[in-house]
Amino acid sequence: MAEGKQQYSAENIQVLKGLEPVRRRPGMYIGTTDVRGLHHLVWEVLDNSIDEAMAGFCDRILIIINEDGSLTVADNGRGIPVDKHKVTGTSALETVLTVLHAGGKFGGDASGYKVSGGLHGVGVSVVNALSTKIVAEVRRDGKVHYQEYKMGVAQGDIKIIGETNSTGTSITFWPDEKVFETTEFDIQTIITKCRQQAYLTKGVTIAVEDKRKGRYEGKIVGDNTYKYAFYFEGGVQSYVSHLNQNKEPISEVIYIEKDVPECKIEVALQYTHAYNENIITFANNIHTTEGGMHLTGFRSALTRSLNNYARSKGFLKEKDDNMTTDDVREGMTAVISVKLADPQFEGQTKSKLGNPEVRSAVESVFNEKLSEYLEENPNDAKGIIAKGMLASRARLASRAARETVLRKGALEGMTLPGKLADCTSRDPSESELYIVEGDSAGGSAKQGRDRFRQAILPLRGKILNVEQARLDRMLSNNEIKALIIALGTGIGETFDIERIRYKRIVIMTDADVDGAHIRTLLLTLFYRYFKPIIEAGYLYIAQPPLFKLARGKLTEYAYTEEAKAKVLESWGIKEELSDAEEEAAEAEEAAAEEAATENEGEITELAGKPAAKTRVSIQRYKGLGEMNPDQLWETTMDPERRAMFKVSVKDAEMADATFDTLMGSEVLPRRKFIQTHAKKVKNLDI
Repeated sequence: MAEGKQQYSAENIQVLKGLEPVRRRPGMYIGTTDVRGLHHLVWEVLDNSIDEAMAGFCDRILIIINEDGSLTVADNGRGIPVDKHKVTGTSALETVLTVLHAGGKFGGDASGYKVSGGLHGVGVSVVNALSTKIVAEVRRDGKVHYQEYKMGVAQGDIKIIGETNSTGTSITFWPDEKVFETTEFDIQTIITKCRQQAYLTKGVTIAVEDKRKGRYEGKIVGDNTYKYAFYFEGGVQSYVSHLNQNKEPISEVIYIEKDVPECKIEVALQYTHAYNENIITFANNIHTTEGGMHLTGFRSALTRSLNNYARSKGFLKEKDDNMTTDDVREGMTAVISVKLADPQFEGQTKSKLGNPEVRSAVESVFNEKLSEYLEENPNDAKGIIAKGMLASRARLASRAARETVLRKGALEGMTLPGKLADCTSRDPSESELYIVEGDSAGGSAKQGRDRFRQAILPLRGKILNVEQARLDRMLSNNEIKALIIALGTGIGETFDIERIRYKRIVIMTDADVDGAHIRTLLLTLFYRYFKPIIEAGYLYIAQPPLFKLARGKLTEYAYTEEAKAKVLESWGIKEELSDAEEEAAEAEEAAAEEAATENEGEITELAGKPAAKTRVSIQRYKGLGEMNPDQLWETTMDPERRAMFKVSVKDAEMADATFDTLMGSEVLPRRKFIQTHAKKVKNLDI
């Protein structure tokens, strides 16, 4: 062996004990250490309480974001057992908090959990591993049991701190700042999740409280606490109604429920006059974001049932092709929930259901029940079939339009759009595309950019509102065609994110009402047709400054009113002066300078007056075109100094509802939104 090479022996083999593997590789257990991973800790603890509810032992769950940044999940279930575990020799409570793959969900009926979302058995122990501290309180057998953990290690045995007539478990944890990019919980993310779980677990109340101070000005309840509570008797049927509250329905909510040997199946669906589908799937109340076998079975049965009905009633003639799966899903909102004893989730984050028996069960049950519904409700059936056939005709028209766009792309570029100022680099990972409002801003951006890494695509005016347009009409819009060709991914059936030409796409619009409108139109386009780009973290919004402040040789840029006030304060100016005050201050400063030759003390006295505020120039940028290339580079495009907002879709249903309200055809919800939020609008450019 060559000298200097390392020896490889048994001493090189590391054995990680206890919770150490989790701290070494947290991504293996919670997927990521960003804000999504932080909230994954909440879901792991919440899942245990939901399992108690699904087993029939719990009807109230409370989540509290505490003032010190910790989070508590409490329920009125049976309480985690506190007696000694025969294998570990410690209490069952300490076992589930400190031993991976320990839990009460593996024993089938004998465990007390016929259905559970926590079958990986790493949930609460992972929370313990990634927290600096955990406090567990268990109300059981007439006593309140207490145990504290630090860095995953129990700080002594369980203590009895009181007596009680109730039962339940309370877990409070402090996430480790050394593990997570942020440890600040987002109340809206938690509220959305809890609302979702309440829909899926009929008859259970899930409450949320935020006790952090000063966070919700104008929305403070009681002792500075932000409170929500969710309770739904209608279950997934109510969920679909909630998702479609701002849409015009074609049918009633169709609800199907059946217990079969493989699983319990619940499906609720409704068709509307919208163009986009929204299907949300669950297995044992776990949101299966990547779908799985239950979704596959549903789609197969949906397509077959609707085509069979359409042919049997003469809607589809012998010469007509069948409607495709995409055709029959247009305008449909559906929630699919299955509950089974032994779910096979793909990956620790449980994002896809892999049980093949669930596919055949869902397909059989849904095909049978949907066929019955169509026969019993001919008016709804007629509307649904008409919607699918219209989508089929539009698909054929859009295919021709899309092929035109693809031919254009093949002929020109790799003839890219003439207005695109492309970057030199051909490496997508280091390339950026700035989508800029207007030619004037585009000119400054082209001159000020880093030509090697930054490409500029100026847009003329407002692009088409794709919320109200089909794909064929959308593809006839020149601005959208240019963007599709520039991105390189294709669109619709041909979309492939692996072909993307830039892995940082930046929307850069003016900080006024028109700019906000254009930004919203672009976000709608990306959400509807390029959603994987958002999910991959490639879409950003530039944050150009609102103000330029100059005083002598000092120049500062402020991105908000608050930031402007801080700059002024740092210069000894508590508030911005009016023109009259500025003139008066300048006069006093002139008087102070004149007095300096006579009395040095007087200049000191006058310096404390408004004279200290003079010669401050404040410019409010109404458009990017007002900046010269150097200013645009310095404030908005320089990677070392710029501020950018990464766009993420926290959950499809929240974004879907917002886009429908703001960009859809229904006027009433939009009017209500404007009336509700109008008082919050500042600096309206009219």
